Amino acid sequence: MKTHSTNRTTTLVITSGGDWRSWQQIQNDFHQFFDSREVYERYNIPWKRGAIFIGPPGNGKTQTLKALINQLGKPCLYIRSFKAEHSTEEENMGEVFKRARMTTLCVLVLEDLDSMIDNNNRAFFLNELDGFHSNTGLVVLATTNHPEKLDSSILDRPSRFDRKYYFQLPADVERRAYVARWNCELQHEMRITEEGAARLVCRTQDFSFAYLKELLVASMVQSISSGGSRSMDEVILAQTDLLRKQMSNENH
Repeated sequence: MKTHSTNRTTTLVITSGGDWRSWQQIQNDFHQFFDSREVYERYNIPWKRGAIFIGPPGNGKTQTLKALINQLGKPCLYIRSFKAEHSTEEENMGEVFKRARMTTLCVLVLEDLDSMIDNNNRAFFLNELDGFHSNTGLVVLATTNHPEKLDSSILDRPSRFDRKYYFQLPADVERRAYVARWNCELQHEMRITEEGAARLVCRTQDFSFAYLKELLVASMVQSISSGGSRSMDEVILAQTDLLRKQMSNENH
């Protein structure tokens, strides 16, 4: 876990797949905000918070989001899109923020923000985020798999998303720990050897936790289907090659 702070923003880099220290830091950030209204008002600082979870899919952003909402116990509005058949995106956006402001102490979740904001509605969104309205007691918590698609006026401007939490792909040590945990819970005939696990870790660079899970489940199914004619090492390494080809096709 690495934390970097400036006078504009605070960034938390999740370097170990959402380890306990990272999770504790995220909790502390939000609890401290909700407990600090008097301090904010004493120094005439707007009591609001914008935070964003950033990183490739399958590395714990949504799981952390759900856990955080449950742990905070505050009212929550969860939004995936501002599109609707009989109203404009701007109208729906305004209604969402209006409802959030009516619920003092509220977490407004915007899932996959990059897919919700475009050139046509960006100005309206920014005005709702930090324009005329005070947004007192409101936390806007967004997620994005593609920060490069977000305009710098959203991602980098102070007072909009001042907290950035980066969920990185698991490094060798995280993948090794993940595979070891799975291995311990498997029946003996399904287990990977130490040598096989080491080779697997080396060959799964750039795999997210979601892809690792898919790989392990698919390998178990394949092993069962083959009637145990091949070792689990052979099965899982072959499945790794297939999944990597699938990942390559998806990226193109």
